[in-house]
Amino acid sequence: MDSGIASLTLRALRRILRATEISSRQLAVATGLTPSQWLVLHEISARGQVTPGVVAGALQFSQATITAIVDRLVSAGLVQRARSAQDKRQMILNVTAAGETALAGAPDPLQASFTERFEGLPQWEQAMILAGVERLAMLMNAESIDAAPLLDSGVIDRPRPS
Repeated sequence: MDSGIASLTLRALRRILRATEISSRQLAVATGLTPSQWLVLHEISARGQVTPGVVAGALQFSQATITAIVDRLVSAGLVQRARSAQDKRQMILNVTAAGETALAGAPDPLQASFTERFEGLPQWEQAMILAGVERLAMLMNAESIDAAPLLDSGVIDRPRPS
């Protein structure tokens, strides 16, 4: 069996992982955020007032992952939590002014440029890429792994604004 194609595929995966690592480092330097934290902050900002469950569903992250990330964002003063006026059991998330500033100062994340380019592809090509990537996830026993780390204990180390 020829392992040349397997080697080329693994090399392409390593390039993708390297691009992700470089983008993550640039984001951390510019904003103090991990990619997962940026995604959650961006999703909350885009939706205005939103529940953690809606954010988890939109990003396809587990509820536990969203809770851990939101805890970090709240501690950093980038997000506020408040009880819903209609249902006191429900928490509502809002981005603070500091959170909006962090988003504005973020370099173009890899996800944004990928999404823009990907959406420019024909539908059939998008479907082929999705099928191929899902198959790779299966081959690597990664199909059931959460898309974000469970404990996103990223880089946010700046003082909380007064």
